[in-house]
Amino acid sequence: MRWDALFFDLETQVAASERLDLDAEIAERTRTEAAAVELADRLRGSLGLLVGVQLASGKMFEGILSHAGSQALVLDEPRHQVLVPYASAVRYLGLSRLAVAEQSRVRQGLGLASALRGLARDRTGLGVLISGGSAGESTLHGVIDRVGRDYFDLAVTGEGEERRAVNVRDLATIPFAALAGIRSARSEGF
Repeated sequence: MRWDALFFDLETQVAASERLDLDAEIAERTRTEAAAVELADRLRGSLGLLVGVQLASGKMFEGILSHAGSQALVLDEPRHQVLVPYASAVRYLGLSRLAVAEQSRVRQGLGLASALRGLARDRTGLGVLISGGSAGESTLHGVIDRVGRDYFDLAVTGEGEERRAVNVRDLATIPFAALAGIRSARSEGF
């Protein structure tokens, strides 16, 4: 009888040790997988959800997440759409825990410059929020005239004014690094 109890005790200890090893391996694999998830993947997993995006200035945008690209996202507000570069955000609220990797190589290559070129092509009237570091943020209104590799030119107009030569007050060249967000009126199709 004593031998049976001894072997049973040893088998129980080995089984418990194997279970602990398995639990540790599962935990390590989970941490490794989580470490490979990028922010854009989490954002794609949250498409269609109400999401809040806070900027360094404390300004908060809130809307339905309709696009998550490689460098920027788009929120749908009731009357506007807001493009926010990932580099401008300091906090997100309302994200799902789901992560969805981008499968399209084409969409992987489309960055902030591509989105801005689309806005320039459409001659869309915009409100451009520029981060000013310790000076806070400022908003310029106008139409994007040209997009370079790491900057864009904005024909500055009054809010709601069309881009006509007589309405252009200035031409502002804005580095991508200073862009905090862009707000445009929602088109009828959205």
